[in-house]
Amino acid sequence: MPALRTNRHPVVLIALAGLMAFMTVACSPVGSGGTLTPRSPDSGTIAPVSPEPSAEPVESEEPVESEPPATIAPTETPISAPGGATSVRIYLFMDEKLVPVRRQVDETRAVGRAALNALFEGPTGEESAASPPLTTSIPDGTILLGLDIADGLATVDLSREFESGGGSASMFGRLAQVVYTLTQFPTVKQVAFQLDGEPVTVFSGEGIVLDEPSDREDYEAFLPSVFVERPAWGATLGNPVRVSGIANVFEAVFFVEVRDADGGTLAEERVMATCGSGCWGTFDVTIPYDVSARQEGSVVTYHLSAMDGSIEDLRSYPVTLVP
Repeated sequence: MPALRTNRHPVVLIALAGLMAFMTVACSPVGSGGTLTPRSPDSGTIAPVSPEPSAEPVESEEPVESEPPATIAPTETPISAPGGATSVRIYLFMDEKLVPVRRQVDETRAVGRAALNALFEGPTGEESAASPPLTTSIPDGTILLGLDIADGLATVDLSREFESGGGSASMFGRLAQVVYTLTQFPTVKQVAFQLDGEPVTVFSGEGIVLDEPSDREDYEAFLPSVFVERPAWGATLGNPVRVSGIANVFEAVFFVEVRDADGGTLAEERVMATCGSGCWGTFDVTIPYDVSARQEGSVVTYHLSAMDGSIEDLRSYPVTLVP
């Protein structure tokens, strides 16, 4: 499993590492780990245009940062969608690892608030019924009471329901979901938590120490070895599709495939991250594929074993393909 940072909250993180290792062995494949770069790559932008109108935003389009608003929301204006909607990411779990999922919200400058409220609604029925299903660690009834963003720090005030129920993995998981959802915006580097207006230094009965703000690096144990930031789960792809994120794999090499609804490989790309074999590196590639009509498909990532060359950590999720 990914290595945990040990320079922050050491006792708690060691406990989490043990728990996550047990869960991973019992339930799912694992990848290697290291220090997570908290920002997804934004270079090499390619914005393919879908050949037909769509109710969904085309995933390969790039968000545009707006002028700082007078509100307390992050300053990024995410992808615009038809009908006055805005597309943001929320972060759910697939096979106990984080995955970005698109949500359309009413057009607003307060995109941070909108993204958190969408996160607290949890997976849709379709997402819960998917194979594998998408899940959330955030309890029902959690309410966003306030959000203040200044100098890269988001202070989020949540209702007490946020710390109800669940064990250590669930508690860490819900913190990770909030941190990743807020740090998708370039004005947010770290997140501080409050409950009912009171700063949190020890979270829940599990005794999770939050004596300083959290960032993405604190929750790298919840990442797969190849973490795709774009495209999101269920996205409508451009053609070519832009695939970007971070990876920590043997010799920094892994593979991305675009597959059709029957599982046939339409395109395959050998990708090299900027770092690997014990460290997280970024990647950002564009992959053309050939389909005659709009259809369902999937994006698949995996890497090869250093021992025998067998496929490891295969991860697949649905997308919509366009000509």
